Amino acid sequence: MVTVRDVARAAGVSISTVSRALAVPDKVAVETRDRVAAIAAELGYQPNRAAAGLRAGRTGALGLLVPDLSNPYFAAVAKGVAEVAREHGLGVFVVDSEEDPALEVELLRSLAHQTDGVILASPRALEAARPPVGGKPVVVINQDGPLAVGTDNAGGMRLAVEHLYALGHRRVAYVGGPAASWSDAQRRVALDVAGELGVEVVALGPHRPTVDGGAAAADAVVAAGVTAAITFNDVVAVGLVRAVRERGVRVPEDLSVVGFDDTFLAALVTPALTSVGADLREVGRRATDLLVGRLGPAGAEAEPPTASLLLPATLAVRASTAPVPEER
Repeated sequence: MVTVRDVARAAGVSISTVSRALAVPDKVAVETRDRVAAIAAELGYQPNRAAAGLRAGRTGALGLLVPDLSNPYFAAVAKGVAEVAREHGLGVFVVDSEEDPALEVELLRSLAHQTDGVILASPRALEAARPPVGGKPVVVINQDGPLAVGTDNAGGMRLAVEHLYALGHRRVAYVGGPAASWSDAQRRVALDVAGELGVEVVALGPHRPTVDGGAAAADAVVAAGVTAAITFNDVVAVGLVRAVRERGVRVPEDLSVVGFDDTFLAALVTPALTSVGADLREVGRRATDLLVGRLGPAGAEAEPPTASLLLPATLAVRASTAPVPEER
């Protein structure tokens, strides 16, 4: 294996000069820098990223903390995070807080200690662990903050309500998610658009963002006398559809259902779910770009301008929504 000593010998310079020429080229004369780079390429020398990171006080890894990795939303986000991390030669530690706010705080502090920075997805206890944590930068997904990436919940709710309105629905349920969810709060505020259209909304919840959470909402949805329901996410929608069917309610003939997040699950179930979504991999990519941008070349946190980004919402119309029954 070619070493830095081999490159130094071939270039006629010291080992430290080779290191500087490859790591901080601006600190080396142009002629020397170019000669070292050319010889390194010719010999096939590959710098030891791990060793360089240790010398700079870096771990070479990022952290990703999610509330539920079994939720396909976070699996898609994780793919985007991993893609960008690989481009920068970084590893990713992924941990799951299991929707437990206390555990989330503990895991966040642990990740900050073991990594160069953390991406905190859909936090349930942000105030108790307000970033930065342990001197490490933290980028937040689906939350307010100076370094935040999310999707346009207000725009997404408007798309869902307008779609149902166009199908003739005038009384709609919203099956909400966890009480500590920022996305849920944003969507409840955005329900004002329903009033503008003359659509009455029955807000239900909070409910767990799981299949069981959707099933638990079924009786309330049926009792509310609605012709359609918008759910916190696709997983909740699956649980709701299954449970109302067991009660003799047909989807979409008797009840139209709109999910949120438009994960791969939406197209796999029967009936396929109409769902509000966004490019979830892009959410992960953008969050990682922000985090990497906060890391200085020598391991210290850089200080670029803060940034907050909302990705536009889309609506995928599938088989779970239909015109309101004529008798209703």
